[in-house]
Amino acid sequence: MEHTMKILVVDDYATMRRIVRNLLTQIGFSDIEEAGDGVTALAKLRESKFGLVISDWNMEPMTGLQLLKEIRADNKLNATPFIMVTAESKTENVVAAKEAGVNNYIVKPFNADTLKQKITSVIGAF
Repeated sequence: MEHTMKILVVDDYATMRRIVRNLLTQIGFSDIEEAGDGVTALAKLRESKFGLVISDWNMEPMTGLQLLKEIRADNKLNATPFIMVTAESKTENVVAAKEAGVNNYIVKPFNADTLKQKITSVIGAF
């Protein structure tokens, strides 16, 4: 089953973007765009509608947390579902992301099933 929702994958590491894209494809998404940093991601979000953002936490020059805060501060974008991906499951990171308005959180490494569960918890069954 193919899903029409457009997803933006944000990570400064091209290999990780490819991994997430492949996992999304496995669970039925095909309309996937990528951004290598938060600045590019914001530009893409402002010119086109996305149903979901999946962003890495550790990026330069704008972190995933900063990107999330920018999205939540923008009246046109603030309802966009946002899933944060990180290699660290530190409590303070989870709390900071929640306070900033993250919809869900994925700790690397993860598989297609985990990704599907997280997306389902954010946007409902698909």
